[in-house]
Amino acid sequence: MDNEIRFEFVSRLGDQTPVEGKVNEYKLPQKGSKKAAGYDFFNPEEIEIQPNEIKYVKTGVKALFPDNVALLLLNRSSNPKKKGLILANGVGLVDADYYNNEDNEGEIAFAFMNITQNPIIIQKGEKLGQGMFIEYKDVTNYNDEEIEERKGGFGSTNG
Repeated sequence: MDNEIRFEFVSRLGDQTPVEGKVNEYKLPQKGSKKAAGYDFFNPEEIEIQPNEIKYVKTGVKALFPDNVALLLLNRSSNPKKKGLILANGVGLVDADYYNNEDNEGEIAFAFMNITQNPIIIQKGEKLGQGMFIEYKDVTNYNDEEIEERKGGFGSTNG
C-alpha cells in the first residue's frame, strides 16, 4: 500500500455500493467544512447508554491508511454539555494494523461514558465524534523485531 487513505464500511452493514437512484442507508465519515481537520463519524444504529456506563459505540466503518499514520478519535465539543457524553479514554488511537484485524474487521468505535444520571440515546445518523489522521515518526534506534503482529481488535496489543 502506498499513501492511500480511505474509509470503508464493514461487512456487517451489508453492501453499500452506490446505486443510481438509491440513497445509501449509512454514511462514511465526512468533513463538516472545507478546512476542517477532522472527519465526522455518524452513528449507524440507535444506541442507549445508561448512567455511568462505558459503551463502545461502533461506527460501521474501518479505515485504511499508511503505516506511518495514526487515526485519532476525538469527541465532539458539544457532547459533554449537550449529551453528557465523554470519551472514557480521552482520545482514541487507531493504528494502521487495526484495519481488517481478525476480531472485528477493524471496525472503529468510540468509547463513550455517560456522565449523567439519565440514559442517553444516540439516534441513528447522529454525529458521534471526529477522526483526524496524523503522521508520526519512529525512533531510529528502536528494535521492533521481537514485537508480534496484531491479531485482534480492541485491547489486543500486549494485554
